[in-house]
Amino acid sequence: MILVLPALARPLLEPHLPADAETRWFATAEDAYAMSPGAEIGWLDMQTPSHTGRAVELGEDLKLVTTIYAGINAFPLAAMKARGTKLTNGVGINTNAVAEYAVLGMLALAKGYGDVVRAQDRHEWLRDSPGKVELQDSRALIIGYGAIGRRIGEILGGFGVHVTGVRRSPSGEPDMLGPNDWRPRLGDFDWVIVAAPATSETAHLIGAAELAAMKPSAFLINIARGTLIDQDALIDALKSRRIAGAHLDVTDPEPLPADHPLWDAPNAVITMHLSGRAQTRMFQRAAKLFLDNLARYRAGEPLINEVDLDLGY
Repeated sequence: MILVLPALARPLLEPHLPADAETRWFATAEDAYAMSPGAEIGWLDMQTPSHTGRAVELGEDLKLVTTIYAGINAFPLAAMKARGTKLTNGVGINTNAVAEYAVLGMLALAKGYGDVVRAQDRHEWLRDSPGKVELQDSRALIIGYGAIGRRIGEILGGFGVHVTGVRRSPSGEPDMLGPNDWRPRLGDFDWVIVAAPATSETAHLIGAAELAAMKPSAFLINIARGTLIDQDALIDALKSRRIAGAHLDVTDPEPLPADHPLWDAPNAVITMHLSGRAQTRMFQRAAKLFLDNLARYRAGEPLINEVDLDLGY
């Protein structure tokens, strides 16, 4: 059995790998491209998603691929399905860190904290708060009530926010809407939080019509993927004050070019896809999950976080 794994995780993985495994440790995209052909199992995450996808494409013999990330839009899902390759994702690894970042963005918008920081940079003592919104008694819609969405809801409950979730199959749960039920309700909410997976069905999930349906005093939060929001429509909505503001941990593309108009959109807080990295235990959690799934794979047992390659999550 040949494994191709990230050199960054070597200290966490190597002492626990099976004695009969041949392990290839990659440090660069070129290493991954050269090492993935012939491998049976791969953890091929790289900072540039297209590099990860290319390494998986080249690994025609891969039977199991794992990723630290929850979103799997970098992977060639059709080719993987045709080969019979299994894919497991990192749901749960970054759940709390991403959820905390979403709430951080909400608080920053509510209190105008960006203006506070800029005033400090100018050594200016503000006489009044630039933001006066309170989270208590506000209403939040969380589109995508999986692990991260649910954790956001739990945290917001402590702030006194009334939370409504959106799931593919709500199953009669209280305060839960189905995928066809939330759009007519957009005007009910002070916060619209996007936490759904990036699939062909969710591309531009929030567009001009959805932004127009929101309250002018409402805020948009996106901690999912940049493709879920029509950015041109969002820029227009922010410039015309059709919504109050947006926190965007993700953009399309990433990195966002320095001259992109989104940087200068009024009351937009952009946090450069840092949410999942705002922790110290990501690799430890990912290594444990990989080792658990490796043992399950060798024993022929069900895998943790196996992705449905047809649904894309």
